[in-house]
Amino acid sequence: MIWDSDVKGFGLRVNADGSKTYVLKYLFRGSQRWISIGKHGSPFTPDMARTEAMKLLGQAKAGIDPAEARKDARTAGKTVAELCDDYFKAAEAGTVLTKFDVPKKASTLATDRRRIERHIKPLLGRKRVRDVTSDDIEDFLHDIAAGKTAADVKTGQQGRARVNGGKGTATRTVGLLGGIFSFAVKRRMRPDNPVQGVQRFKDNSSGRFLSNGELQTLGRTLADAEAAWENHETAVRNWETAGKNDKRPKKPGDAENPIALKALRLLILTGARKSEILTLRWAWVDAERGFLRLPDSKSGAKLVPLGSAVLELISSLPHMANNPHVFPGAKAGQYLVGLAKVWERIRAKAQLPELRLHDLRHSFASAGAAGGDSLLLIGAILGHKDPKTTKQYTHLANDPVRAASERISGRISAIMNNEPGAEIVQFPTRKA
Repeated sequence: MIWDSDVKGFGLRVNADGSKTYVLKYLFRGSQRWISIGKHGSPFTPDMARTEAMKLLGQAKAGIDPAEARKDARTAGKTVAELCDDYFKAAEAGTVLTKFDVPKKASTLATDRRRIERHIKPLLGRKRVRDVTSDDIEDFLHDIAAGKTAADVKTGQQGRARVNGGKGTATRTVGLLGGIFSFAVKRRMRPDNPVQGVQRFKDNSSGRFLSNGELQTLGRTLADAEAAWENHETAVRNWETAGKNDKRPKKPGDAENPIALKALRLLILTGARKSEILTLRWAWVDAERGFLRLPDSKSGAKLVPLGSAVLELISSLPHMANNPHVFPGAKAGQYLVGLAKVWERIRAKAQLPELRLHDLRHSFASAGAAGGDSLLLIGAILGHKDPKTTKQYTHLANDPVRAASERISGRISAIMNNEPGAEIVQFPTRKA
């Protein structure tokens, strides 16, 4: 270190590799701090560096920390695209928490990344973080709703991603953007959140549920697919017994993998999430007490009470050697994949083209509510984690929760199988 004789704290640091950097050591609010001014000769000369040091000391004397001021100047110039990258890195590191004060799960991060790359960056990515206004957010909302970011994107050699717009996508993406700008406020990139106060579209993504007739049609479609598969398997066995003289019988178009069909039935009868069912392991099935004991879910560790219809379905499933999953996949040790494609074919045959897999969960809740079951019980069965209601769930005993699950799954099973005398659930009319 070579210290200047005129300006206190100003000096030149000579590094081991021979490079030279002008630095300033100063006091700010009783603490000693350091700041690098710049390298000698690029472009600083001793006189230029001394002038800059005097300016920085003036800032400190005026109550402004030069190091913090320089940091703020760098972050203030960031674009929304750079902000999104910073946000995502922090979220992956677990420092961005959800409203339940837990890090975001990998599935949520994957969804966030898609919304950032396909909607936020294309529309707002080049704007400076400090320059974004509530009017920009309004335009962003309506542009996505109008389909401005809709696209058919090729992903890899054979993959493709269809990017859709619409009001629901717009509302949920603006929700994510609000979290990103809250992150920016905490990092002092700007003083306010421009998303606050912007009126979003009502998100009706959870409003779809099955009527009685639709449940019966879906039940028949699943039964027909199971029967077609069994008939095909019988034909193959007969062909093998006969010596394979003719061509191997072709699988009919309405036949589906029975493991996938049973997974769909379990989704319908439990109201569980798709990931909870597909990743389900035999070690988590407590058939004696009638529970699925999930070590993790979207809302954390979870007990799923099982009705007799569900227990009967699970007991009919085979245990595969060297595979811990209730719904095994084609690869050793892996769980079933491709359920979404099976569901697409099933819902098309049932003439329910707009029905999503997650709507089966909504239908479970709707069947329970229409049958007179308490919303608290239904929430406990589904594992809802809402700050306003979670505390009210804690006093519920397992017996009434399991009893409600028994009634709901039994009611749905009876309707799907069109059993004589089955209680018909009166579902509320779907809003237009």
